[in-house]
Amino acid sequence: MEEQPMPTEAPTERYLRLDQQICFSLHAASRAFNGVYRTALKDLGLTYPQYLVMLVLWEHGELPVKRIGDHLRLDSGTLSPLLKRLESAGYVERRRSLEDERSVTARPTEEGAALRMRALEVPKRITAATGLPLERIRALRDELNALTEVLDSADQRALAGS
Repeated sequence: MEEQPMPTEAPTERYLRLDQQICFSLHAASRAFNGVYRTALKDLGLTYPQYLVMLVLWEHGELPVKRIGDHLRLDSGTLSPLLKRLESAGYVERRRSLEDERSVTARPTEEGAALRMRALEVPKRITAATGLPLERIRALRDELNALTEVLDSADQRALAGS
Protein backbone atom coordinates (compact mmCIF):
# COMPACT_ATOMS: atom_id res chain seq x y z
CA MET A 1 0.00 0.00 0.00
CA GLU A 2 1.34 3.39 -0.97
CA GLU A 3 2.03 5.87 1.83
CA GLN A 4 -0.27 8.90 1.74
CA PRO A 5 1.34 12.33 2.14
CA MET A 6 0.52 14.08 5.39
CA PRO A 7 -1.82 17.04 5.00
CA THR A 8 -0.11 20.37 5.49
CA GLU A 9 -0.51 21.58 9.05
CA ALA A 10 -2.20 24.89 9.60
CA PRO A 11 0.38 27.32 11.03
CA THR A 12 -1.37 27.58 14.40
CA GLU A 13 -1.88 23.80 14.66
CA ARG A 14 1.85 23.17 15.00
CA TYR A 15 1.76 25.05 18.32
CA LEU A 16 -0.25 22.15 19.76
CA ARG A 17 2.53 19.69 19.01
CA LEU A 18 4.32 18.26 22.04
CA ASP A 19 7.74 19.17 20.63
CA GLN A 20 6.67 22.84 20.52
CA GLN A 21 5.84 23.05 24.25
CA ILE A 22 8.41 24.79 26.46
CA CYS A 23 6.70 23.25 29.49
CA PHE A 24 7.41 19.77 28.16
CA SER A 25 11.04 20.63 27.43
CA LEU A 26 11.39 21.82 31.04
CA HIS A 27 9.58 18.72 32.31
CA ALA A 28 11.82 16.38 30.29
CA ALA A 29 14.98 18.21 31.43
CA SER A 30 13.77 18.04 35.04
CA ARG A 31 13.20 14.28 34.80
CA ALA A 32 16.64 13.84 33.23
CA PHE A 33 18.21 15.88 36.04
CA ASN A 34 16.37 13.76 38.62
CA GLY A 35 17.93 10.65 37.14
CA VAL A 36 21.42 12.15 37.27
CA TYR A 37 20.85 13.37 40.83
CA ARG A 38 19.54 9.94 41.86
CA THR A 39 22.93 8.48 40.92
CA ALA A 40 24.95 11.37 42.38
CA LEU A 41 23.09 11.28 45.71
CA LYS A 42 23.05 7.51 46.15
CA ASP A 43 26.22 7.49 48.29
CA LEU A 44 24.72 10.17 50.55
CA GLY A 45 21.51 8.22 51.05
CA LEU A 46 19.42 11.23 50.02
CA THR A 47 16.67 11.67 47.48
CA TYR A 48 16.69 14.79 45.34
CA PRO A 49 13.94 16.52 47.39
CA GLN A 50 15.78 15.66 50.62
CA TYR A 51 18.97 17.09 49.12
CA LEU A 52 17.15 20.35 48.37
CA VAL A 53 15.95 20.57 51.99
CA MET A 54 19.49 19.97 53.22
CA LEU A 55 20.83 22.67 50.86
CA VAL A 56 18.45 25.21 52.40
CA LEU A 57 19.37 24.17 55.94
CA TRP A 58 23.12 24.16 55.23
CA GLU A 59 22.80 27.65 53.79
CA HIS A 60 20.47 29.21 56.37
CA GLY A 61 20.75 27.06 59.50
CA GLU A 62 17.67 26.67 61.67
CA LEU A 63 14.52 27.86 59.96
CA PRO A 64 10.77 27.66 60.46
CA VAL A 65 9.32 24.91 58.26
CA LYS A 66 7.22 27.54 56.47
CA ARG A 67 10.39 29.42 55.44
CA ILE A 68 11.97 26.20 54.16
CA GLY A 69 8.82 25.66 52.12
CA ASP A 70 9.02 29.21 50.76
CA HIS A 71 12.62 28.65 49.62
CA LEU A 72 11.72 25.36 47.92
CA ARG A 73 8.26 26.33 46.68
CA LEU A 74 6.75 23.42 48.63
CA ASP A 75 3.70 23.32 50.87
CA SER A 76 3.84 21.87 54.37
CA GLY A 77 1.97 18.74 53.26
CA THR A 78 4.87 17.90 50.95
CA LEU A 79 7.64 19.20 53.18
CA SER A 80 6.62 17.54 56.47
CA PRO A 81 7.17 13.95 55.28
CA LEU A 82 10.57 14.96 53.84
CA LEU A 83 11.60 16.45 57.18
CA LYS A 84 10.34 13.39 59.06
CA ARG A 85 12.47 11.08 56.89
CA LEU A 86 15.51 13.35 57.30
CA GLU A 87 14.92 13.38 61.05
CA SER A 88 14.65 9.56 61.11
CA ALA A 89 17.95 9.38 59.22
CA GLY A 90 19.54 11.59 61.89
CA TYR A 91 20.26 14.56 59.59
CA VAL A 92 17.63 17.02 60.85
CA GLU A 93 16.15 17.98 64.19
CA ARG A 94 12.67 19.50 64.35
CA ARG A 95 11.52 21.64 67.27
CA ARG A 96 8.26 23.29 68.16
CA SER A 97 8.71 27.03 68.69
CA LEU A 98 8.46 28.21 72.29
CA GLU A 99 6.92 31.50 71.13
CA ASP A 100 4.29 29.93 68.85
CA GLU A 101 3.57 26.25 69.39
CA ARG A 102 2.00 26.04 65.92
CA SER A 103 5.37 26.86 64.36
CA VAL A 104 8.00 24.17 63.90
CA THR A 105 11.64 24.85 63.11
CA ALA A 106 14.19 22.50 61.57
CA ARG A 107 17.95 22.53 61.72
CA PRO A 108 20.75 20.19 60.67
CA THR A 109 22.08 17.86 63.36
CA GLU A 110 25.83 17.28 63.75
CA GLU A 111 25.46 14.31 61.42
CA GLY A 112 23.51 16.46 58.95
CA ALA A 113 26.20 19.15 59.09
CA ALA A 114 28.90 16.50 58.49
CA LEU A 115 26.95 15.27 55.45
CA ARG A 116 27.54 18.69 53.90
CA MET A 117 31.23 17.91 53.46
CA ARG A 118 30.39 14.70 51.61
CA ALA A 119 27.88 16.59 49.44
CA LEU A 120 30.52 19.00 48.10
CA GLU A 121 31.21 16.62 45.20
CA VAL A 122 27.57 16.57 44.02
CA PRO A 123 27.58 19.90 42.11
CA LYS A 124 30.83 18.90 40.39
CA ARG A 125 29.31 15.58 39.30
CA ILE A 126 26.16 17.29 38.03
CA THR A 127 28.19 19.89 36.12
CA ALA A 128 30.25 17.14 34.52
CA ALA A 129 27.08 15.21 33.59
CA THR A 130 25.70 18.18 31.65
CA GLY A 131 28.78 18.42 29.45
CA LEU A 132 28.29 22.19 29.46
CA PRO A 133 30.78 24.84 30.49
CA LEU A 134 30.03 26.50 33.82
CA GLU A 135 29.27 29.83 32.09
CA ARG A 136 26.52 28.19 30.01
CA ILE A 137 25.04 26.48 33.08
CA ARG A 138 24.94 29.82 34.91
CA ALA A 139 23.32 31.51 31.90
CA LEU A 140 20.66 28.78 31.68
CA ARG A 141 19.98 29.07 35.42
CA ASP A 142 19.62 32.85 35.11
CA GLU A 143 17.23 32.49 32.16
CA LEU A 144 15.11 29.96 34.05
CA ASN A 145 15.03 32.20 37.14
CA ALA A 146 13.90 35.12 34.97
CA LEU A 147 11.22 32.94 33.36
CA THR A 148 10.01 31.87 36.80
CA GLU A 149 9.69 35.50 37.89
CA VAL A 150 7.69 36.39 34.79
CA LEU A 151 5.38 33.40 35.22
CA ASP A 152 4.90 34.13 38.93
CA SER A 153 3.78 37.65 38.11
CA ALA A 154 1.62 36.73 35.09
CA ASP A 155 -1.96 37.92 35.31
CA GLN A 156 -3.84 34.69 36.00
CA ARG A 157 -7.12 36.17 34.71
CA ALA A 158 -5.52 36.91 31.35
CA LEU A 159 -4.28 33.33 31.19
CA ALA A 160 -7.77 32.01 31.93
CA GLY A 161 -9.10 33.92 28.91
CA SER A 162 -11.31 36.24 30.97
